[in-house]
Amino acid sequence: MRQALQLRVSQHLALTPQLQQAIRLLQLSTLELNAEIEQALHDNPLLERIEVGDAGFTVGQDNGNSQLEANVASVDKSEQSVDQNTEDRQDIESPYEGLSDESFGVEIGSSNTPHDFNDEDMDRGQTQSASITLSEHLHAQLGLTQLSARDRALVAFLIEALDDNGYLAQSLEELLDVLPVEPVADETSAETRENLLDDLKIALRHLQQFSPLGIAARDSRECLTLQLDACVANPERDLARLLIKQHLELVANRDYVRIKKSLGCADDELRYALDLIGTLNPRPGAAFSAIDTRYVVPDVSVKKIRHKWVCRLNGDAMPRLRINRLYAGILQRQRSGAGANAGLTTQLQEAKWLIKNVQQRFDTILRVSQAIVDRQRAFFDHGDVAMRPLTLREIAEIVNLHESTISRVTTQKYIASPRGIFELKYFFGSHVATDSGGAASSTAIRALIKQLVGAENGKKPLSDARLAEVLAEQGIVVARRTVAKYRDLMSIPPVSQRKTL
Repeated sequence: MRQALQLRVSQHLALTPQLQQAIRLLQLSTLELNAEIEQALHDNPLLERIEVGDAGFTVGQDNGNSQLEANVASVDKSEQSVDQNTEDRQDIESPYEGLSDESFGVEIGSSNTPHDFNDEDMDRGQTQSASITLSEHLHAQLGLTQLSARDRALVAFLIEALDDNGYLAQSLEELLDVLPVEPVADETSAETRENLLDDLKIALRHLQQFSPLGIAARDSRECLTLQLDACVANPERDLARLLIKQHLELVANRDYVRIKKSLGCADDELRYALDLIGTLNPRPGAAFSAIDTRYVVPDVSVKKIRHKWVCRLNGDAMPRLRINRLYAGILQRQRSGAGANAGLTTQLQEAKWLIKNVQQRFDTILRVSQAIVDRQRAFFDHGDVAMRPLTLREIAEIVNLHESTISRVTTQKYIASPRGIFELKYFFGSHVATDSGGAASSTAIRALIKQLVGAENGKKPLSDARLAEVLAEQGIVVARRTVAKYRDLMSIPPVSQRKTL
């Protein structure tokens, strides 16, 4: 075989670093974008954030886009007058001038009044978190009791054995095996296992008297019974205790026929007892569980102006960036002098890219959001029942972008409207055929099912088959299993559990 060299011409798509950065920024959420920008500000000295009140910065409706665009266009102008800027910086009075050593440790509040953290009269609640755990809440009550040191130690041991819902998941016998050295014991006496188990039972009774009611129960029956014991004695309470003790499963399944047949009670008596049970809390410790709060910052807001829904970018969610004039001026002087700093030149180019890509990101989000709003005008006018079926391909054709780009734009991006805050993905969904040959959005069908269930007769709730028939009467052809799937997605219980007396 003879070897030879050949020259071929071909085309292929290459992702430049600037394009890769634009794609990465486009798929980030607002919080992730802020974290990315903070990292860039830390790594690149030529990039800085514009703070409200800076010279040349005014708060306006469309200030974000114009400011980003002006920063990119005026980079060359910002590289001038370095000497004059340096002299101006020297004339600025230092914020630390006039402060003595005694001034440290004193906080200046918004009212310009100094607050000394060493002042005992200061309200510490302003600087400390108000959250409290279940263990801390119970230990605080334990400290107010008149129990002996030994009983306190046993109650404290049981407190640490509670789960997040406030239940004592392990039996006392199991806890006895893991009980450490007896808390406070007389050296001359040795407690037997049986006596120590009795002491644990006594400590458990003490703990079950603490707030919230129903704490330290072994199961749901005991939890609800403990709460009933604190209610005023009446026939409804006695019936409720009997329901919890013997027919809790029937109450959960709402099998009222079997309950009335077994207890021989009237409808009114059973209704009052069930209402009393409904006021009880089956998870008393859940209120003290830590809540993972997730904040949503809308990227776009929509408002109706002159009978048309118009989208606008959220200025608070847009990072305001610019080139640092001092470093840009130094780089300009080096270019006109002996030689330029390669590192600063690279960082200047990266800063320009970041500012441009951030602007392009928000411009794309605005275009896609406006296209979605134009297609879903009926939703903003009438609600979920008027939602139209929509696909990524339709929006991609309108804004002349690829479907993958639309998917990135609509993921973890939110729009604020008079009807609430929605993720852009919310406006896309599958469709179901109608008798007229059109299509109905799955969101609209779920809204109709929710309306029908909300307006149904509690004594004769609508089954899934009946819901499908009602939807068919309105021209929406949907199978019973589809209704059941949508009902489960909305956490609506089945017909047997929606029945009331």
